[in-house]
Formats: sequence, structure tokens, C-alpha cells
Amino acid sequence: MTRAAPIKSVAIIGGGTAGWMTAAALSRTLDTRQTSVTLIESEQIGTVGVGEATLPNIATFNRMLGIDEPAFMAATHATIKYGIEFVDWGQKGESYFHPFGTHGADMDGISFHHYWRALKSRDPNTPPIESFCMTAMAAAAGKALMPQRDPRSPLSRLAYAFQFDATAYAAYLRDYSEARGVSRREGKVVDVSLRKNDGFISSVTMMDGTEIKADLFIDCSGFRSLLLGKALGTDYDDWSHYLPVNSAQAVPCEKVSPALPYTRCTAKRAGWQWRIPLQHRTGNGYVYASDYIDDDAVTTELLGSLGGTPTGEVKQLRFTTGQRKDFWVKNCIGLGLSAGFLEPLESTSIYLIQTGITKLLALFPDSDFKSVERDEYNKIMHKEFEQVRDFLMLHYIATKRNDDAFWDYVRTMPVPDSLQNKLDLFKGNGRFFRYDGDLFTETSWVAVFLGQNIMPEGYNPLVDAIEPQQLQDSLGSMQNAIAKAARAMPSHEDFLKQYGAISTRQS
Repeated sequence: MTRAAPIKSVAIIGGGTAGWMTAAALSRTLDTRQTSVTLIESEQIGTVGVGEATLPNIATFNRMLGIDEPAFMAATHATIKYGIEFVDWGQKGESYFHPFGTHGADMDGISFHHYWRALKSRDPNTPPIESFCMTAMAAAAGKALMPQRDPRSPLSRLAYAFQFDATAYAAYLRDYSEARGVSRREGKVVDVSLRKNDGFISSVTMMDGTEIKADLFIDCSGFRSLLLGKALGTDYDDWSHYLPVNSAQAVPCEKVSPALPYTRCTAKRAGWQWRIPLQHRTGNGYVYASDYIDDDAVTTELLGSLGGTPTGEVKQLRFTTGQRKDFWVKNCIGLGLSAGFLEPLESTSIYLIQTGITKLLALFPDSDFKSVERDEYNKIMHKEFEQVRDFLMLHYIATKRNDDAFWDYVRTMPVPDSLQNKLDLFKGNGRFFRYDGDLFTETSWVAVFLGQNIMPEGYNPLVDAIEPQQLQDSLGSMQNAIAKAARAMPSHEDFLKQYGAISTRQS
């Protein structure tokens, strides 16, 4: 049996975070002396570059690349992110914290939130569940530290991501990739040529007439989706009926106080506003549904709530939430915005790029481009997008707000069966099950359920095997240990200095 020839050339169309994450991963895993990797980007086009908050998976990606973490943090003005504070989502005047890490500790194979619910049913003054989460308490105190190895320490349960300058991250990965043999070509792609016999992409032509051929093409061209959407005609699944926000305005402002180790997300008219603290500035943005509020009103409200002097112009973005019908078509794979877009409510944009890359590496093709491998990639990526969609929808349908037509719509909008099943299970006795490598953990779902006032009627009856006083003492001891550990941690800013992560550049 003769094996198919290996891929000898890869062309990445578009730079930005998606393009350079892809280039970095390929340069790490491929021998670029045997398989050429070329990235084409135009400085005239630029990138969206507003996504600055991430999920813990990004640390795994950086470790896979062999990146020195403090050096990366310094280069990208990064801060620690322990989770997201949600303000005014359940009802106006309320807030809750979605932490990374875990709530408490599971006991006898039963998830911690069942024990917390049992205690809450007996004592209405039981502290909120985030009081039993090391990561949440560190965030509330403005503290930071790397997870500790001793499993007996509450600090071993810390989990973190980063808040960073996405443009600086792309530049950092460009240096990394070029040092490992990736070739960058400056310019715009103006034409895409398809093979007549099978419709595969044979080459792209740049504005200066240069033709670049490749065996495998990666479309990182953003919302334009030059290859996957335009050249190959891959249709788009519009999810606006599930996630109706379609616009965003973003603007940075001066740093006016010590950077907090978390992102803040505040519900607003017809949408929500983010605040992301970096070392050198604060990122701000307002994501909204333009059918319910006009752009000028958003600009006024955004600029009036910055808390610091703007350091740039307001950037306007338009988008349609959804995904391509397929992510891998023929010899082309879409990554990033060219493949789909889900609003940045839970900082999933960079994660979806990352998981697309890792699944590509796991299913990296040879010259045969076997359909079974393409089908598997598409199945996995569709599941990833659908699971994220359902989690984002939970924030909207769980609201009690009725002060705005937008909130009336999202509170009552149609719910996919996959999400309705999770709601029904939790509302009953607090049950939750994670399927098919779901990105968001039980802790994440429980944080939003409880944070937005979806309190289960009951709990796992096996919890009643523990004496009430023993349960109260156990949870009280757990809470005290977490609070003590948080008090002993260094401040977020002191940690950045101690870790060697402070940037020497201010822009």
C-alpha cells in the first residue's frame, strides 16, 4: 500500500490573532524546511484586535509553543484573569462572579454545589457559593498568585487566564513564527484560483500580481472570509434569533487604578459593556443589538462610563453571530472570524481559534485530503460552537430584567433543546452533566445559574447522609481556609512585579 504524499506547502491568508496563532502552532509542529508555511497579510487592512480577555486554555496553548510565560506577559502588557464579574444581569443592582477553578471541593463523588444547596435550604444566610471558590475570593481581594502544587492548599485550586493586548500578542507570535521558518508576505489577496477537476484551491493572487500556490490553505481573513466564504461559497448559519447582538464599539482609556485580576461585564440598554484592565491601559467596549438602540446613543453611553481619558478613537464593528455550514471544505480550513463569530461575552473568540488549530493538528491531512477526516473536523467544530452558543444564551434567558425591549426579547426567545435540557435538569435537583468535551465546566454553568437566580428546587438526596452540623462545620472550615489564603496572597500588581511580567513599554 502506497501512502499519500505529505503536505509540502501551507498558505495562511490573513494575520491578526488567528493567523499568527496558526502560524506559530504549525512552525512548532512542522519541519518548515520540509513543509513551507507562508502567511499573507496586509497592514492596510489591519485586524479587528479588540478581543483582549481569554480563557485558561490559552496558557496550555502557550506552553505547547514553549513560550516563557513572564516574557509573554511583559510583551503583551498582560494581567491575570481569574474570571468575569457580571453586573446587572440577573436584575439591576445585582452582581455575581463566574470564576475559573472550582467551587469548594466535591465529596464522595457528589458535586460541591449540592452540599451548598442543602445548607442554603436550612440557613438562608449561607454565604454565596463564590465564597467557597479560591479563585473568586482572590479576584475579589485584588490578589494574584500562580497555582500551588501542594494539593492540601486552597491555592492549588487557583485557575487563571490572561487579559492582554491582542495586537501585541499577534506581533509576539509573528516574531516566534518567523524565527522558526514561517515566511510573511505583505499585500492583499485579490483573486483565488480553483482547480477545474475538483474545485480545490490551487493558488491565490496578490495585488502586485504575485501568485502563491499551496497544498493547504488556512482562511484567517476575518469577516470577509475570502476563501471559505467567497471563493468556495460556503454558506453561513445565522444565529441572530438566538444571539441578536450585531454591533460593538470599542475604545481604550487610561489606566486610572491598579489593574484588577478579572474582567467586568455590565448589562446595559440593548446589550452589555466590557471593562478589561491591562498593565498600561483599560480596554472598553459596548456590544449591542442595533435594532434596539442607535449607534450615537451607544457612543455617548460608552464614553460617559469609561472612568478614564480615552486614548484612541471609538472603533465600530458589525457582525452576524453564527458559523459556517462547514469549517473545512476541500483543501481550505477557516479559523477565527472567517469560520464564525460568537459575541465576546465569555471571552471565547481566541479559544475557538485555539481549538480549531488543535483539532487541525490532530487531523492534519496528507495530499489525499480524506473526507472522513474533514467530516470529523467539521463535526467537532460544530459541536464546539453550539456548546458555546448555549452557554452564552443562558446569560440572556436567565435574566429577570424587563426594563427594555431588548431584554424582553432575549428573556423569552426560543431555546435550543440542548440548552432546555440543561435548564430542566438544574432547576429540579441541581443536576448538571458535561458532554463531549464541553468547554465550560460544571462550575461555570452553576455560577451563571445561581448568579442569575436560577435556584434548584432541591439537591442530590445522598447529601442528607451527612449530619447537618457536620455539613455546616465542613463548609465553614472550607470558607475560612479560602479567606485566609486569599489574605496572604500578594496584590495583583505586586505579583506581576515578582513574576517578572511587567512590561517596560507603555504603548
